[in-house]
Amino acid sequence: MSRWMRITVLCVSEGVPKRSLLVALVVGTALNLINQGDALFGHNRIDLMKGALTFAVPYFVATYGAVSYRLRLEADRSRHSNGDPRA
Repeated sequence: MSRWMRITVLCVSEGVPKRSLLVALVVGTALNLINQGDALFGHNRIDLMKGALTFAVPYFVATYGAVSYRLRLEADRSRHSNGDPRA
């Protein structure tokens, strides 16, 4: 399997989307309150693009972290099973 295909599979499997969504909801909500609190409480207009990005960025960061960790684990296991002394 190609590296990009493996990355794609990891992005949508084994609980990664669920955990990333939870992170996005918690972190995105906190950041939205910080960045758009005045708009959310009626003093300014809400910027929908900022709102969407405030939730999207933590989602992608959490997904990147989970996938990179799993790729590292797979590489370490592969080296270990092949007798590589660096494992």
